[in-house]
Amino acid sequence: MPTTETAYAKINLALHVRARREDGYHELETLFAFVDAGDVLTARTVPADTLHQQGEFAAELGLPFGNLAAQALGKLPRPAGLEIMLDKRLPVAAGLGGGSADAGAVFRIVREMYGLPEDWHARAAALGADVPACVESRTCIGRGTGTELERHDDGLAGTPVLLVNPREALSTADVFARWQGADLGPLPDGEARSIALHGRNDLEEPAIALCPAIADVLVALRGTSPFLARMSGSGATCFALFDDAGQRDRAAEAIESDRPGWWQMKGSLR
Repeated sequence: MPTTETAYAKINLALHVRARREDGYHELETLFAFVDAGDVLTARTVPADTLHQQGEFAAELGLPFGNLAAQALGKLPRPAGLEIMLDKRLPVAAGLGGGSADAGAVFRIVREMYGLPEDWHARAAALGADVPACVESRTCIGRGTGTELERHDDGLAGTPVLLVNPREALSTADVFARWQGADLGPLPDGEARSIALHGRNDLEEPAIALCPAIADVLVALRGTSPFLARMSGSGATCFALFDDAGQRDRAAEAIESDRPGWWQMKGSLR
């Protein structure tokens, strides 16, 4: 029987960049959360690994962004191959960890079918800084480059969320390169909601400099009266959190009416 797994969209409820490292990466502190929607992967056993792609954003999975789902297959030893159909529903290079989420879903598929090697975390981190968090897809704090994880409370689980992207891709490296270099302070302490409300995204300003449409998305989302609207990751996707699903749905309808060209996805935090 085929195995189906959702690659849950990742959002950064807060993202504090603390320093540039000598290796070219950045020290950061972030509160990861995950939406109960995303790409969908269906897998079955075959003699040799194969990956097929379909969906709205499948054509955008080639260079320069690569395909982490295929790379994840190569990281995990198994007694048989896997044929995976990837239904790409999340935009590429969008601050949602789409490729990392796909890789995380591959790890979960292999875990369910065969179990993971003890060093799975290192194998995941070798694919990208967001991949270890995406394997578990639960609320957690990430430190270092984002791979040093601490489970955090799921107090925001079930919170209605709306994701909006102006359909513009952004290179993470380009956004980080524009970070101003000033340490504005650590991630706040407390419960997830408090961290989200009192935190910030230090990449928002450099991302808007590269993609001014992000500012338009934030204005539109904040105009629907969520309790929080912020850019996720390195952009260009922004999210809004609401107190009830009806408010979220009305916000989605209003934005769709005003900006029919923008991509959006509705869901709830896991």
